[in-house]
Amino acid sequence: MKTPAVSVVMAAKNYASFLPEAIESLRAQTFADWELVIVDDGSIDATPAVVRPYLADPRIRYFRSDVLGQSRAKNLGIGFSCGEFIAFLDADDAWFPTKLAEQVELLRSHPAVGVTYTQRELIDETGKNLGFRTETLPGGWVLPQIFLQNFVCFSSAMVRREVFDSVGVFDPALDLSIDYDLWLRAAAHFEFRPIQKVLVKYRTGHGNLSKKLADRVATAIGIMNRAVCRRRIDVPKRIVAEGYASTCQTLGYVLRGSEPMTAARCYWRALMWPSRRTIALKGLIRCTRIGLGRRRAIGSAENASANG
Repeated sequence: MKTPAVSVVMAAKNYASFLPEAIESLRAQTFADWELVIVDDGSIDATPAVVRPYLADPRIRYFRSDVLGQSRAKNLGIGFSCGEFIAFLDADDAWFPTKLAEQVELLRSHPAVGVTYTQRELIDETGKNLGFRTETLPGGWVLPQIFLQNFVCFSSAMVRREVFDSVGVFDPALDLSIDYDLWLRAAAHFEFRPIQKVLVKYRTGHGNLSKKLADRVATAIGIMNRAVCRRRIDVPKRIVAEGYASTCQTLGYVLRGSEPMTAARCYWRALMWPSRRTIALKGLIRCTRIGLGRRRAIGSAENASANG
């Protein structure tokens, strides 16, 4: 086989029920010069059996590993790939037919662009459109914007191989927010360019998303610290302050129902930055009320038990 223009890397783990839709959406692309590298990260479901019929397509390769974690699994896929451009497709997502064609055209016509990405459509576990409307995506030298918010949908991203050669692959020490860490490093050296069209179906609503979101936000704070303090990525101080404040506020919002006192500490940290002070104060008051209410409820139950 000749070297394909695009290598599609898919790290799959226990998503056998979603895999056919993901693979078929790739096979339906109007751009056919691609290879698919599937890394099975120790699945215990029917993933091997689901993939097997697709291996009749010589463009599709399958590698099964022990449990590596998503960063190592994706790095393994990148290592096995050989295309000029690398796209990522999570096993529970799907693409619209012109996705690859439009992104390849963009990268070939804009040599300074290292990463391109698209808008997304949210679907639920059954594939139903949830009606989410994507805002206009930033582009250009986006380091300040992406420090504040990771706006690149992972399954929409296509990356010029040169980016990995320059800034490295996914950090194997991370298992969450691995793309945010990569985009921060890439945005310091390469232009980003979006396609303002919905070309990805992004599946949500399955798994313990609230717990995952809390862990992801906490990890993001660590990535921000490392980017600024260790890697010396040049982000304006006001953007750094805004990033910390908004991330602490988000973590407080996620945790306030299940862990109100932990959430209160997050809101307290967000109070350090004036731009978030009003919202953080409201969150802090709400968390305090929830925490006090639960203490009263526990005290009443203990009194009732003692008197009973």
